[in-house]
Amino acid sequence: MQDYLQKAYCANGCARIYVATTTAMCKHAQEIHNMWPTFAAALGRVLTIGAIMSSTYKSGEHLTIKVCGDGPIGQITVEATDGKVRGFVHNPGVYLTYNNGHLNVGAGVGSNGEIVVIKDLHMREPFSSSCELRSGEIADDFTYYFAASEQIPSSVALGVLFDKDAKVKAAGGFLLQIMPGCSDEDIKKLEDKLSKIRPISEMIDQNMTPEDIIKEITDGDYQLLETKPLSYECNCSKEKFARGIISLGKKEIEDIIKTNENIEVNCNFCQKKYTFDKKDLEDMLNKAK
Repeated sequence: MQDYLQKAYCANGCARIYVATTTAMCKHAQEIHNMWPTFAAALGRVLTIGAIMSSTYKSGEHLTIKVCGDGPIGQITVEATDGKVRGFVHNPGVYLTYNNGHLNVGAGVGSNGEIVVIKDLHMREPFSSSCELRSGEIADDFTYYFAASEQIPSSVALGVLFDKDAKVKAAGGFLLQIMPGCSDEDIKKLEDKLSKIRPISEMIDQNMTPEDIIKEITDGDYQLLETKPLSYECNCSKEKFARGIISLGKKEIEDIIKTNENIEVNCNFCQKKYTFDKKDLEDMLNKAK
């Protein structure tokens, strides 16, 4: 099944909910980064919330998320535009579990640090907001982020489930946001429902669609609004890396030419490699300021 997101209103139109299935994108990310399970779970959760958040913005607006914890995973970076996401972490070789055998994402990410969200809304300067990490479990941290940084009461659920071979089996998440005017009664109903709901990855593993999950959360009180495809896509290219090398300036490029016949650069997001030979470097030197 292709990953996609479904947006809906619920609670008599006073709350909005975004539900996403992200199994394919999380599988792809695990494969290209050769990820261990704890790393794959952490990145998968941030990829999922990135895909959901990007769907709340206008077409073409760009989102960058940095989860900067003090755990062994290191910084997690995710970029998203129009439901297309890409991401990486600094240390993929992390495997931590709780005593019950479940993946300990919180310890991997760390509970000291911050979430930084940078939004390019095609204004003069990108807009940046941040909040401290609370647990490193990602969903709890983003629930706090929406309340602290965007002043929107929200509930976030994110999950990545693995099979017996430690490969991604099911992944997804939802974002539920309360809008002004929502009654205390409707809020209480949603809170009661959320306290009893099954893990999101379990529901997706049981072949529940985003529409099924919306129905489950809202007890049928919803109005579907928009469906959006989601995917893991990297927009890197040799030309973009060339522009980055040119921006280093003449002196740096001259030093590279003196010490290297060829240079190879690697994209952190998709692991694609690009090689620049001496002629490429000389062409870039001529274009450098």
